[in-house]
Amino acid sequence: MDYRTLIDASSLEAGLNVAVGGKRVLLDCRFNLMQPDAGLALYRQGHIPGAVYAHLDKDLSSPITASSGRHPLPDPQHLAQRLGEWGICADTQVVVYDDMGGAMAARAWWLLRWLGHERVAVLDGGFQAWVATDGAISEEAIAPIACASYPLQLQPGWVVGTEAVVANLQKPLFSLVDARSLERFRGEQEPIDPVAGHVPGALNRPLPDNLTTTGRFKSAEQLRAEWLALLGEVQPEAVVAMCGSGVTACHLLLSLELAGLPGARLYAGSWSEWIRDVGRPVATV
Repeated sequence: MDYRTLIDASSLEAGLNVAVGGKRVLLDCRFNLMQPDAGLALYRQGHIPGAVYAHLDKDLSSPITASSGRHPLPDPQHLAQRLGEWGICADTQVVVYDDMGGAMAARAWWLLRWLGHERVAVLDGGFQAWVATDGAISEEAIAPIACASYPLQLQPGWVVGTEAVVANLQKPLFSLVDARSLERFRGEQEPIDPVAGHVPGALNRPLPDNLTTTGRFKSAEQLRAEWLALLGEVQPEAVVAMCGSGVTACHLLLSLELAGLPGARLYAGSWSEWIRDVGRPVATV
């Protein structure tokens, strides 16, 4: 197996049933922002055989601070240690999945790539696609065979901070693209954060726009056409993805990769960090 963006359920099932030379680790990334313990409960009720649970708050984020957004990036060294505990080595094929069209799993996909691990793929269609193929379900908690701490090779320049976004308002060097729903982007509703709206000048591409009605990613050709229509003359290297807290923005980065438009970066703090300072401007149109 050598998958670096997506893997379909049939290919995953075939891979689980065939002896291969390389190692393979599955990460169950199911999570509910409103009920942080719900994902682990679902994992315990049943998961893809061999999967270990990756908790968004505890494993894929660091603690919230007074100036951070809701899901700060994890400390790279701590995350590398966690990967090792999960049995992820330099040659491991990793498959990540959730039950939200990749909204949470894409965070794990991006984090592993940020640490230098390329052999990681999101299960297209998620847990639902696995169930639809009559894939086996296990309630067994996995005790991974640990590796040494993952030999991270952190990718420079992949993350944009709030100071750069502030400076960009005065001298635009990149285009922000926000993955939140149009209603949240416009400030018409805000179910999570205390302030509604968006960063002035940002574009909006809601996460569901990357998916078909079946919850799977659109074709590379369709994604490319839609991204080019949105970005116009803006090159992918000048795109910075954001969302509410830097999680679902990774879904945009995955869709750009699928579209053959790599090079975009992540505003990790995103909206929830932007509004920490009441002096920062907010747009609602």
